[in-house]
Amino acid sequence: MPRKASIVLALPRDVEQALMALGERLMFARKRRKETLASFAERLSISVPTLMKMERGNPTVSIAVYATALWAFGRIKSLPEIVDPLLDDKAIELEIARIKKRR
Repeated sequence: MPRKASIVLALPRDVEQALMALGERLMFARKRRKETLASFAERLSISVPTLMKMERGNPTVSIAVYATALWAFGRIKSLPEIVDPLLDDKAIELEIARIKKRR
């Protein structure tokens, strides 16, 4: 039996909850489209057990699987927006603080 990566064993609770929410939303999207586990898994080129893990937010599922599911639902453009530098309030705050410090 393969060992779990140490990151999986020490996930912050917020990360666990976010993955569970993402998986649940992907499941709802699949069900709203009346797509079965088998047909959607086939479209993603993954097994049904992997799809079920993804829909439960299992952190061992590859980000490529989550990304492919977003692509299948026409939402892949939202993935890079997650870390858009223009929306990174903390980085902007730090940059402003550095500028003020130099004055």
